[in-house]
Amino acid sequence: MLKPAVKYTFEENQSVRLVQVTDPHLFADPESQLLGVNTANSLQAVIDTFMASSATADLVIASGDISQDYSATSYHNFVRQISSTKLPCHYLPGNHDDPRMMALHMQGDNIFGQQRIIAGKWQILMLDSTVRGKPGGFMGEEQFSIIDAAINAEPDKHVLLAMHHNPILMQCGWLDQHCMANGSDFIQRVSQYPQVKGLLWGHVHQQVNQHHQGPHGAIALMATPSTCIQFKPLSDHFALDGVQPGYRLLELLCDGSIHTEVYRVAGDHFTPDNEASGY
Repeated sequence: MLKPAVKYTFEENQSVRLVQVTDPHLFADPESQLLGVNTANSLQAVIDTFMASSATADLVIASGDISQDYSATSYHNFVRQISSTKLPCHYLPGNHDDPRMMALHMQGDNIFGQQRIIAGKWQILMLDSTVRGKPGGFMGEEQFSIIDAAINAEPDKHVLLAMHHNPILMQCGWLDQHCMANGSDFIQRVSQYPQVKGLLWGHVHQQVNQHHQGPHGAIALMATPSTCIQFKPLSDHFALDGVQPGYRLLELLCDGSIHTEVYRVAGDHFTPDNEASGY
């Protein structure tokens, strides 16, 4: 059974503006570090960078790995920090999250865990690609059923699919072991829907802007930097990148096109430690 959507009303020709944050890896203790980076401070720096910009947004999409230690307090900390944007925040789980803990502790007037968002000419589906106890992902049949039912319910809406795991390989040996295991099948199946215009994910701690040419046109493939540590691209072995944390802005236009850009924190305040352990 298709569950109700969170609905937002837009003007007839108004685009939908999203800010995506992903993989903050927060701890209960706001002083804790992940591989040399204080994740609470880096998330705040990303939020502050967005807030200081001239950009506007209607919604926040948080695409998983909210917590690093599975604690209730880490989720409370995220809600407190993201609430400063004054925007509705929609979240989905990553492999470092406990979905039950998320449901219990990611609470607030503007915090939503529903899988369907209807905004203007668009429908955004927040998919669960996690496999309990494993770092890699898999898109199960239940999620395909949600996609199918949601599109059948709103066939005139363009669709953005958001998830945690990457459905394409990153050409990054160690990281590609932890991709969405059925990513190729996932892309092939969703590209059969003319409504699907973009796929959006986190997990890989680096930027991707590509396209998949499907039978109904090009589908945008987008990955976004973490708000904390970054993984070095094209590395066969685990390695960290020195680029700064960031976020993605997306403008979903009424004609089904997507304009998007990644922005990063200025300076070099968040330098990871390649010799540290604990990811």
